[in-house]
Amino acid sequence: MVPFFVQIKCELGKAYAVANALAEAEIASEIYSTAGDYDLLVKFYVEHGTDIGLFVNKRFRSCPASRTPTRSSPSRRFEIVHSNSFS
Repeated sequence: MVPFFVQIKCELGKAYAVANALAEAEIASEIYSTAGDYDLLVKFYVEHGTDIGLFVNKRFRSCPASRTPTRSSPSRRFEIVHSNSFS
């Protein structure tokens, strides 16, 4: 599976409707509300070889309150090592 993220700018006051539509469609792995230029950050997983651009276009065309989906594909996952010492 290949992970990727989509930042979504929604119509004013429609972020919760878009988030609920994504949750009900059961296509997103994680959905976050954000502050800033975009309203939602959504994580998806698709099968290797899936055209991510086509996936995004097909899925968001059916959600009229989402205006601007911007996608990004992570290139490397960093492991966080927690330490109790700050020395």
